[in-house]
Amino acid sequence: MSDESKPVKGKGKEKDKEKDEKERERAAKKLHKAVEGLSKEQVTQLLDLNPALANELGSGSDGDPNAAADALKRLNLQDIMTGLASSGKNVKDMGAYKFWATQPVPKFGEEADPNQQVEEGPIKVQTVDEIPKTPAPLLDGFEWSTLDLLDESQLKEVWELLNGHYVEDDEAMFRFNYSASILKWAMMPPGWKKQWHRGVRASQSRKLVGFIAAIPVELRVRNNIIHASEVNFLCIHKKLRSKRLAPVLIKEITRLCNLEGVFQAIYTGGIVLPKPVSTCRYFHRAINWQKLYEVGFSPLPPNSKPQFQIRKYAVPERNSISGLREMQKKDVGAVQDLLTRYLAKYELAAEFDKQEVEHWLLHNKKNALEEQVVWTYVVEDEHKKITDFISFYCLESSIIGPSKHSSIKAAYLFYYATETGLSSPVDREALKSRLNTLVSDSLVFCKKYGFDVYNALSLMDNGLFLEEQKFGPGDGQLHYYLFNYRANPIAGGVDRRNHLDTKTLSGVGKTQI
Repeated sequence: MSDESKPVKGKGKEKDKEKDEKERERAAKKLHKAVEGLSKEQVTQLLDLNPALANELGSGSDGDPNAAADALKRLNLQDIMTGLASSGKNVKDMGAYKFWATQPVPKFGEEADPNQQVEEGPIKVQTVDEIPKTPAPLLDGFEWSTLDLLDESQLKEVWELLNGHYVEDDEAMFRFNYSASILKWAMMPPGWKKQWHRGVRASQSRKLVGFIAAIPVELRVRNNIIHASEVNFLCIHKKLRSKRLAPVLIKEITRLCNLEGVFQAIYTGGIVLPKPVSTCRYFHRAINWQKLYEVGFSPLPPNSKPQFQIRKYAVPERNSISGLREMQKKDVGAVQDLLTRYLAKYELAAEFDKQEVEHWLLHNKKNALEEQVVWTYVVEDEHKKITDFISFYCLESSIIGPSKHSSIKAAYLFYYATETGLSSPVDREALKSRLNTLVSDSLVFCKKYGFDVYNALSLMDNGLFLEEQKFGPGDGQLHYYLFNYRANPIAGGVDRRNHLDTKTLSGVGKTQI
């Protein structure tokens, strides 16, 4: 949900060491001040959310977490917490904890025993009658605005704000480049509400300077179905970040959802806030390695050569699964049934009806001008039964600064399901083999349509194929948050050392755009 979360990438190019060290020192000074108000237990929990750093400080399975917490306060040359840039970008989010302390979200260190299971359910119970009918006042010079995304000019305003001021990486090398098509796809699913596309304008110029959106979602947390909203696209104009508009926008989208009887929400971010229910790691599979190397997305490993990397990431020329074809409208019912049964395996997932499956997975070919956003392929057996499907969507990143390339075309693994994973008991080796074949075949399509990289999270059963399909671990994580709902932690597919957990896998079956 945060405008500070970053697009995931490889380690990229090295920074100037002298400049980098000075930036780290400045960040450390800010950090020391930020953590002074946190208890040792709270600091320990922050370390738990960055397994790589915790391991470095010695708080792994063989270390002392109290000593690691003390070490954290003594750090002067380390980036701490996922998403903390060396410029100290995330330190102001530590200050934002004052805002989150006023919200119905779990707090760091609130459990008497961190190992004890909590009772799951809403944190604050309200009725619609208790919700203010008018928005909170804004600072002088700003006013509220509801965006009509069916109006091309207003959709363009949102596109311009996001493409100029939304998510970019720590080194300001890449920025998400959402097309108008993907914005409509992401923000206008079945049941979407115009009033949940909320903006802030500068009163004098009428320029859109802030935005936040929500969509309805039937969310299942273990055995409980929650009528919730999914909050996304929180963006503030860079020159106005000091105005603290983000908390105001969050309060406003909360109010608007509450007025519709929706009191819970799910959101994600690359930064640590109070308090993630799960954390997944990003993995990347190069397709056009040479281009990724040229733009600084992928590094050249020590003692390697470009031609070796190009050979390593070569994609098969053709598919191997018999009966694999592009999804058609006639497949919606079968795909919805298969997806529903497959997602039932996970502790955190969405519940999709047929209309939602059609929206999220089927490309609308009726409009020739509509850019394709999502690709879905099904496997039809000799009895005309759909036994598998796999999907991915497109999200480009603009390249900031001088480069012979203007953008990176990235495919993001979306939803998949296979009957092979639904046997009782599950034949793990058979499932692993089937998923590897499905993902390998989807790579063929990714290359066919000109994608440069294939991105995936450590969620669902991805741990069974990521390494085999040459997905490398990235430097980004995605934290899942539940608003006004307390839930016990859900495995995110990585262990305390931030390594892929191929044994436990993930309990997260909810992908985010």
